[in-house]
Amino acid sequence: MPEDKSLNPKIQRLRELRAQSCLGGGEERIRAQHERGKLTARERIDLLLDKGTFREIDAFVVHRTYDFDLDKQRILGDSVVTGWGMIEGRLVYVFSQDFTVFGGSLGEVHAEKVCKIMDMAMKNGAPVIGLNDSGGARIQEGVVSLGGYADIFLRNTLASGVIPQISVIMGPCAGGAVYSPALTDFILMVRNSSYMFITGPEVVKAVTHEDVTFEELGGAAVHSEISGVCHLAADSEADALYLVRKLLSYIPQNNMEDPPFVPTTDDPLRMEEALDDIIPDDPQKPYDIREVIRLVVDDGIFFEIQEYFAPNIVIGYARLGGHSVGIVANQPAVLAGVLDIKSSEKAARFVRFCDAFNIPLVTFVDVPGFMPGVSQEHGGIIRSGAKLLYAYCEATVPKLTVVTRKAYGGAYDVMSSKHIRGDVNFAWPSAEIAVMGPEGAVNIIFRKEIAKAEDPEKRREELVREYREKFANPYIAAERGYIDDVIEPHETRPRLINALEMLANKRDTNPPKKHGCIPL
Repeated sequence: MPEDKSLNPKIQRLRELRAQSCLGGGEERIRAQHERGKLTARERIDLLLDKGTFREIDAFVVHRTYDFDLDKQRILGDSVVTGWGMIEGRLVYVFSQDFTVFGGSLGEVHAEKVCKIMDMAMKNGAPVIGLNDSGGARIQEGVVSLGGYADIFLRNTLASGVIPQISVIMGPCAGGAVYSPALTDFILMVRNSSYMFITGPEVVKAVTHEDVTFEELGGAAVHSEISGVCHLAADSEADALYLVRKLLSYIPQNNMEDPPFVPTTDDPLRMEEALDDIIPDDPQKPYDIREVIRLVVDDGIFFEIQEYFAPNIVIGYARLGGHSVGIVANQPAVLAGVLDIKSSEKAARFVRFCDAFNIPLVTFVDVPGFMPGVSQEHGGIIRSGAKLLYAYCEATVPKLTVVTRKAYGGAYDVMSSKHIRGDVNFAWPSAEIAVMGPEGAVNIIFRKEIAKAEDPEKRREELVREYREKFANPYIAAERGYIDDVIEPHETRPRLINALEMLANKRDTNPPKKHGCIPL
């Protein structure tokens, strides 16, 4: 910045220091960052926040790293930019790691800056967003750097369920550095430029003799499709930051507030005739539950989370009559909507987040049961299924349930049934609520009769038809009050909105305790 001789020298000095701080590691390293197709820490903040709202703090602090001649590089602000700003007019706190300064590595001062911003977020009840682009612990600072990570981990844990925490991975994230994002509520990654792993490819090769690339080991595709670590994957940094803004539009500032209400022009009394024909006549034939969701929610907008992980269950956010809701739905188009290890854990975590932040739950049920098989049993399907059951039982937010077709066995209980404090439970006429499917039930109950029949296959078909007419329907459950009403599919939207408004002042509590022992 050219010197302005008309200015007070002290103000001139302040401006020079601010300009120096904004340069981070210098123009050459900024240019290298751009050449890699990546934005700088401040450019990311500018894209994320409402224009002109960012207020930086600790811009003048310097690192305390004195080995390897780093003390000659007294870079202001160290390797992270921290402060607060607005997203759609709502307060958020942000830290953005600066890869141009010591590779974004975390040292004592870096950790102190992050901890300060997290403490402020907790005290003031606003979300905290971390933009991660770091080479990990600063080796030159040794155990001090490790202690800094632990300080952050503790705050992640204490903030859990109090304020929303969002992590955006915008570069490498390795070793102990992955655990802070892992403790947050949502992780977003950028395809082909962000990575998460405990040990890198070189260590993997040395230990297991496997050749693997960064992308194959811990890229966005791996974590959004296989491990489930990543909740949302984007094609660019700008897209990832846009998704953060969109995600926050459904979430309250903290656990003491309700999610934001957004008025809609979509008629709350709108009937959707297409729903009457969406369930195939053949009970074995699939359909896409997302089409049901889009036909019911405001303006057909459904913000899906973890779309590519465990796709046999669908989770995400939408609005009903302007109210934000979390949606959980079995997906009959994938594995018939069966509950397995991954889908149970995926849904359980989502249910617990919604409950922690006062977001009502809407559950669409079409589930044939839990996935059978040796690999599932050995992998702990009992424990994983219990996680989803625990999450629904524990939840005290308004819970609305719509059984569209199958609701068999223990999976019926688990999927927000009346028995585990479902508030309003609807069923479509196509619903089949039973201990098991007609075919399986007939094979067990009438095994001897079928074996003695002149035409066993014909007799089996007759018994299946009789069983389906007598038992595979919603009316027996409705007779006992397990289903509050059997509704026509086209009236699902107005019935859900009406029930949601009826439950606006719902009060439900759990027994006083330090915390429950969810079967982790």
